[in-house]
Amino acid sequence: MKKITFLLSVLFLTLNTFSQKQDPVFKDGEWLRYKMSYSGFFRAGTAILELKEEEFEGKKVLHSIGKGWTSGMIKWFFKVDDTYESYFDKELIKPYFFKRKIDEGGYKKNRNTTFNYETKKAFVQDFIKQQDTAISFNNVQDMLSSFYYLRNQNVDHLIKGEEIAIDMFLDSQVYKFKLRFLGKETLQTKVGKIKTLKFRPIVQAGRVFRAQESVTIWITADKNKIPIKMRANLAVGSLRAELESYKGLANPFERIFD
Repeated sequence: MKKITFLLSVLFLTLNTFSQKQDPVFKDGEWLRYKMSYSGFFRAGTAILELKEEEFEGKKVLHSIGKGWTSGMIKWFFKVDDTYESYFDKELIKPYFFKRKIDEGGYKKNRNTTFNYETKKAFVQDFIKQQDTAISFNNVQDMLSSFYYLRNQNVDHLIKGEEIAIDMFLDSQVYKFKLRFLGKETLQTKVGKIKTLKFRPIVQAGRVFRAQESVTIWITADKNKIPIKMRANLAVGSLRAELESYKGLANPFERIFD
């Protein structure tokens, strides 16, 4: 069920936008848990994203771990067990090492990517195909570091309809990833009434998604800028992700109290 996989991927790789650079928006110990549901009726899976401060090859880094898996009835006929990891520079938010290990109904990938900034080469080890590849790059983010890189930007003057683009490295290729700002919206969520920023990633239309603009994301308008909700309109039904618990935020989580 690649619909679930795509939503997990979008959740892990973007969905955070922007705040003031002088205010830290994330820190060691941040932990986010999301409920995935199909057409709003039953639970389809869970996604967790956590952040740890560690040392990697003599450098102080942040280690992000993203996990997603199916549950309930969905798991009976299509099992998803995905893990993504990124080690990126704490100050510059540039990736040094990225791991992707997924099992989606028997479709498996197990790859490690090392980014060499002296040679401008990304070295990809594919443990399933038993092959190594070197790909040229310039100022890229991996799937998880993108999430934190975007959060650290200043978008005080972002205009409705404006798009933000970054180069993302995934599966031995560089992709243009775009987010379109749709405006502000107040949502009633599982964790309270929240002011949000609304975005739409531009996705490829085809067998799964109805059109290029099938996915919508709501992000908290406070200093944390975390994804609070996401909805994907599918060829049949819809898939949703909603924040159900959190801890270790860098700033107070802001709610509206009527």
